[in-house]
Amino acid sequence: MEYNREQYAMTFDKSEVSKCMLCVDPPCTSACPKNADVGSILKSLYFRNYIGAVSKLDCDCTYCNAPCEKACVLNANRLPVSIRELMLKVMHDSEMLPKSRISRVDLTTEICGIKLENPFLLSSSVVASSYDMCRRAFEAGWAGASFKTICNFPQHETSPRFSAIRHHSNAFCGFKNIEQLSDHSVEENMHIFEKLRQEFPTKVIIASIMGQNEQEWTDLAAKCEKSGASVIECNFSCPNMEDDDLGVTIGQSAELVEKFTRATKKGTSLPVLAKLTPNITDMVPMALAAKRGGADGIAAINTINSITGVDIDTLVAEPAVRGKSIIGGYSGNAVKPIALRFISDLSRCEELKDMHISGMGGIETWRDALEFILLGSGSLQVTTAVMQYGYRIIDDLLEGLEEYMKRKGISSVHALIGGAAGTIVDHHSIERDTILFPVFDYERCNGCGRCYISCMDGGHQAIRFDPEERRPLLIGKKCVGCHLCKLVCSEKAIRTAINVVKR
Repeated sequence: MEYNREQYAMTFDKSEVSKCMLCVDPPCTSACPKNADVGSILKSLYFRNYIGAVSKLDCDCTYCNAPCEKACVLNANRLPVSIRELMLKVMHDSEMLPKSRISRVDLTTEICGIKLENPFLLSSSVVASSYDMCRRAFEAGWAGASFKTICNFPQHETSPRFSAIRHHSNAFCGFKNIEQLSDHSVEENMHIFEKLRQEFPTKVIIASIMGQNEQEWTDLAAKCEKSGASVIECNFSCPNMEDDDLGVTIGQSAELVEKFTRATKKGTSLPVLAKLTPNITDMVPMALAAKRGGADGIAAINTINSITGVDIDTLVAEPAVRGKSIIGGYSGNAVKPIALRFISDLSRCEELKDMHISGMGGIETWRDALEFILLGSGSLQVTTAVMQYGYRIIDDLLEGLEEYMKRKGISSVHALIGGAAGTIVDHHSIERDTILFPVFDYERCNGCGRCYISCMDGGHQAIRFDPEERRPLLIGKKCVGCHLCKLVCSEKAIRTAINVVKR
């Protein structure tokens, strides 16, 4: 069966499901007279796991009076999520989704020979900073964690330390932190590793470390290996540690990257990842330096130097700490395009082909994760989405990826790694001699005219608007096939023509 619109997508109003508060104990679930797991279905829709949502809806909502909507926590404002309508859409669209080609898939992968139950790890941050947090994440289904960076020097944190840029739905689009490293002593962290290794022998513990000199890098690596770490990750990229020979300062110097990687390798027989900074024009030279120093893989990207905004009432940048602020690390879904660019650069470098890439930077849904895999990441790390939604997102990450693979007939994650890397070419190699025109679907078009406005004021004046019929009309001789109109259409009423037109 062929699909001319985005596969694995449903036609419901995404702005409606984005209203869902993703409650810790969804009252909509408790209110369902048919015992449907309404909260879980809404969560799957929220994280674009549409097939997962279909699999969880095992009842007919056609004649239900929707007590779930009355129970919605937003009902106090008389704006509950339109749950019944969403459930009916799930029922309706379930027949449109692609069917499984195979019944089982293998989600296991590895980091430099160390087996992972699935590709998903917590990245080094507050989300993996204590025994209890890692225990709960492992029990939820995460394959492992890169523990918050261990060091020998004291940390002096600020309050507050976070700020965010938000979508219209109030969810984070981008997130800034000015947080530093682990505030536990090395000995306390080693005890945590020992306990986690004993209780979770199949989970991967990545020890993120930062030393002040070569000897500290060597010693920390040795201690982490002795205490049960599976992999060592060298933090060469923390933007909140910019003193000489610390954090991002290392990641901007090939000499320091090579020197401290070599020092780390002296202290351990475990695989070593160099975690590199995006606060640089080209990451490849730093990755090559890490390889010369003995690194087995690269972790990328760490957060991006940023200012998320200024409070226009107090006139202080955010987050404000007693009237002042600093440059901090930017993360979240907004940085994904930048992260994917760096992952692509690394995976396409011939000299780095034997290096593992642990990708991170804006992963929120299984689709985000899949994009990192397709561009060359063999494992994935997540922080900001967990900070906002909790460890529970692992359910939809796993289920969404698994169902995609079943329907594509792909039995192993390994078969996906780098699958799209070859599609990225240099500017001279891209085809520039044809045009693909947009085609309007008037049955879906609501007559808003946004495509017309965008084309007139931001494109090539190739659309005119019929005010009586309230529909756009293409002016073919002016159209250059840029597809701005398709991008601004909220109804997905514009598709790409199949026929190619030569210039």
